[in-house]
Amino acid sequence: MRQNLHTHSTYCDGKNSIRDMIETAIEKKFDILGFSGHGYMPLDNCSMSVENTRKYIAEVTAMKEEYKDRLTIFLGVEQDVLNRVMVKEPFDFIIGSCHEMIHEGQILPIDYNRGIMEFMTDVWYGGDFRVLAKEYYTMIRKMKEWDEVDIVGHLDLITKYNEDESFISFTDPAYIKEACDTVDALKDKIFEVNTGAIARGYRKTPYPHISLLKYMKEKDVRICLNSDCHNMDDLDCFYNESLEMIRACGFKSMSVLGEDWFYEEDIDSFF
Repeated sequence: MRQNLHTHSTYCDGKNSIRDMIETAIEKKFDILGFSGHGYMPLDNCSMSVENTRKYIAEVTAMKEEYKDRLTIFLGVEQDVLNRVMVKEPFDFIIGSCHEMIHEGQILPIDYNRGIMEFMTDVWYGGDFRVLAKEYYTMIRKMKEWDEVDIVGHLDLITKYNEDESFISFTDPAYIKEACDTVDALKDKIFEVNTGAIARGYRKTPYPHISLLKYMKEKDVRICLNSDCHNMDDLDCFYNESLEMIRACGFKSMSVLGEDWFYEEDIDSFF
């Protein structure tokens, strides 16, 4: 069993076409491919425009039929918490993520580069990453009541540039509390293990940090493995290594999207 539900294309900030992504998925022996273009965000060049959203929906829908005997394809969207879409149709699934933060009317992306994260920490939050984390996780927790969101995207994205713990220790009690409280609040949703930052050279380990992944196991939270793919060559980035980490944390299954809805598949099926 091979599944990826977090896939971008040239309709947003991906490098490859829908068809190229599909052909790569078949070549890499994937069973399920879900597209998740960035939902429209005003003034955000990484998101799909209104016109591109229409074209994206039409093309993925057509590709579902064309490739139905070779690959199961789903139409999804990655929607930011700052621009909620309350109606799921026509999407098969929605990933809810937080890519941007707002402070005194100014909006900045949290994952664009290290300099922006340093600016937000130092200028917006007085040099205290804990305050930034509290605001970030508070935004994520809004999705508790958002029934249209199925998957929580890259939970601890704010730690993209923190693998050396230069912003905060991963064991800091105040930080851990905010992150774990968020897991508790959203425990009825699916959390992704996301390897996207590894593919782009920013990290050596996936989101979430292993301490949070272990906490998810303690709380019997459902998970899935996604590559957050922006380049077709990275569709299976760190796939096997992440599976080993997931199994080592004690998970016995992962969530798979079927024709009717998500179901749990035995972890051994992915090896």
